[in-house]
Amino acid sequence: MAERTRVAIVGAGPAGLLLSHLLDEAGIESIVIDSRTREQIETTIRAGILEQGTVEVLTETGASERVNTIGDKHSGIYLGFDDELHHIDFGALVGRNVWLYPQHEVLVDLIAARLAAGQDLRFGVTAERVEDAETERPRVVVRDAEGRESVIEADVVVGADGSRSVVKKAVTGSHGGFFHECPFAWFGILTEAPPSKDELIYSNSPDGFALISQRSPEVQRMYFQCDPETDPSSYSEAQLWDELQRRTPATELKEGPIFQRDVLKFRSFVAHRMQAGRAVIVGDAAHTVPPTGAKGMNLAVADVVLLDRAIRDLLLRGDATHFESFTDEALRRTWKAQQFSWWMTSMLHQQPGASDFERHRQIAELRTVTDSEAGRRYLAEAYTGWPLLGR
Repeated sequence: MAERTRVAIVGAGPAGLLLSHLLDEAGIESIVIDSRTREQIETTIRAGILEQGTVEVLTETGASERVNTIGDKHSGIYLGFDDELHHIDFGALVGRNVWLYPQHEVLVDLIAARLAAGQDLRFGVTAERVEDAETERPRVVVRDAEGRESVIEADVVVGADGSRSVVKKAVTGSHGGFFHECPFAWFGILTEAPPSKDELIYSNSPDGFALISQRSPEVQRMYFQCDPETDPSSYSEAQLWDELQRRTPATELKEGPIFQRDVLKFRSFVAHRMQAGRAVIVGDAAHTVPPTGAKGMNLAVADVVLLDRAIRDLLLRGDATHFESFTDEALRRTWKAQQFSWWMTSMLHQQPGASDFERHRQIAELRTVTDSEAGRRYLAEAYTGWPLLGR
C-alpha cells in the first residue's frame, strides 16, 4: 500500500530543502528523501556565491541566520587583465550585493531548520523511479538503506536530485535537453592562507584564466584554467603557486600549505522541459551552468520560489495557471543565466587554438566593459541577480 503526502521531494540539497521549507509556511506537508547520509550532505565542501535575492529568501523565511553572521558580504568583484585590476562596484552600480557563503553551510542551516520544524526528512533512501507522472497521483518507488522497497504517492513529485536525477527521466523522456561542453576545466586548490584580496578576482592572462576566491579568513579557494584531462597530482605545490601567480600578475598572492586539489570539468545543460504532468524538476536536475557566473545554486532558488507559488495555487486554491506555466517562466531565467555564464566564460578564458586576433579582441571586450558604466552595470545586475518572480 502506498504512503501518502502532498508533495514528494527527491533530493535534500538546497532546492529540495528550501522547497519543503517554503511549502511548510503554507501548511503543505512534504516528504523529502535523499540517498546520502546527513553527514555526507553537510560535509561535502562546495563553493557558494549567493545573490542578494537568495539571501533575502533564506533570511526572511527563517531558513538561515548565519548567512548574515558568518557569511561574507561582497560589494563587487575585480576583473584582471593586461597586468591591471579593475573593480566592478555592485553597490554603486545597482545597489545590490552578493554573499560568499559555501553551499554546505546553507545545507547545514536548512537541515537544522527543517528538522526543528518536524520535517519528514529521510536520509539513506533512494528513489528508484517515478510512476504515473501524468496523473493526479504520481508515485515514487523508493528503496531504503536495508534494501526494502516502498511507494510514496503524492499530489506533486519534485526532482531536486541533481544532474543524475531519477525524476528527470520521467519529465524529459528520451529528448533530454540541450548541451554544451567546455573545452577546458578548472584546477582547484584549497590552501591554508589569509585572503589575497578582499573580493573575488577574475583574471584573464595570456596563460589562461584564474579565479582567486575565499573560503574563510584562514582558508582560500583558487582555480586556474587547465586541460580537462589534467591529473591533479601532476603539479608540485611550487608549480601550482607559480601557475596561479603567473595568471594573476596584478596581485601578490598569499601562499600557504595546499591541502586539497581537484580538476573541475563543466558543461552547460538545459532540459527541454521542467515538468510532465505532476512531476517537476528543479536545480541541477533541470540545468547546469559553468561556475564562472556564480549562478548554480541561485538558479535552483529561483526555480523553487516559482514552484512554491505554483504548488500553493494548485493545491490550496485549485488554480493550475502558474503550475502549467512553470516551465516557461523558469526557463526564461535559466537561459538568461546561461547567456551570462557563457559570456563571462568566453571573455575570461583562453580558447584552445585562439589566434592573436582573438586575443586582442578579447582584451578589447574586457575594456569595453570596464570603461563603460553601462557595461559595468550589466555585469553587476546579472551577477547580483535579477528580481525573483513569484515571491
